[in-house]
Amino acid sequence: MTSEASPAPTARTAPIRVLVCDDQILIRTGLVTIIDAQPDLEVAAECGDGQAAVDLAGRLRPDVVVMDIRMPLLDGIEATRILAGAGVAHPVKVLVVTTFNLDEYVYEALRAGASGFLLKDAPPAQLLHGIRTVASGAALLAPEVTRQLVGRYAARIRPTERTSHDIPLTPRELEVLRLIADGLSNSEIAGTLVISQETVKTFVSRILAKLGLRDRVQAVVYAYRHGLVT
Repeated sequence: MTSEASPAPTARTAPIRVLVCDDQILIRTGLVTIIDAQPDLEVAAECGDGQAAVDLAGRLRPDVVVMDIRMPLLDGIEATRILAGAGVAHPVKVLVVTTFNLDEYVYEALRAGASGFLLKDAPPAQLLHGIRTVASGAALLAPEVTRQLVGRYAARIRPTERTSHDIPLTPRELEVLRLIADGLSNSEIAGTLVISQETVKTFVSRILAKLGLRDRVQAVVYAYRHGLVT
């Protein structure tokens, strides 16, 4: 499921280059085989720990990194933070794929900058869809799923000292951001505010641009971090 506010995929002439990082050789080989079998995808490199993923991503600049969480030397969450976290000048798109179906891991991965999250037992078609979705610039979590997830961990998110008056958004943009964080889709926001969906899309794009956020996933975390929702 993808976010409605995410950019639409653009036509590509070159394959999507993927870096696969997993410390289990059998799983890594399986991922590589599945990905390389697709005409529009290619494995740029593979590795077995987070530090190697950071090094390879810096040299090869893949379109997507498929990242495990529990690995030696550097875990996937910390590697994701280095590659795609706040303040990274040229973030790499990260799709976290793990055997651990724990909300805490999902939350930490998204907060670290991941664009999506999948389980390793997902069907191959779902994995391939996830890679293509993340490569296009979209997020791999629906707004309502993101809201439920982050909301569950809201108590663990330490709000900043900034108030809504310090946030560089207009009152209307703040209103839209709060509705995004409440899990509303573009059509639901349009109905709530009695405006068109195109206008909502414009507001969402402005919010992401002004706050330096990549997608709705980051927008939800931002709203919680700044006490805009509870």
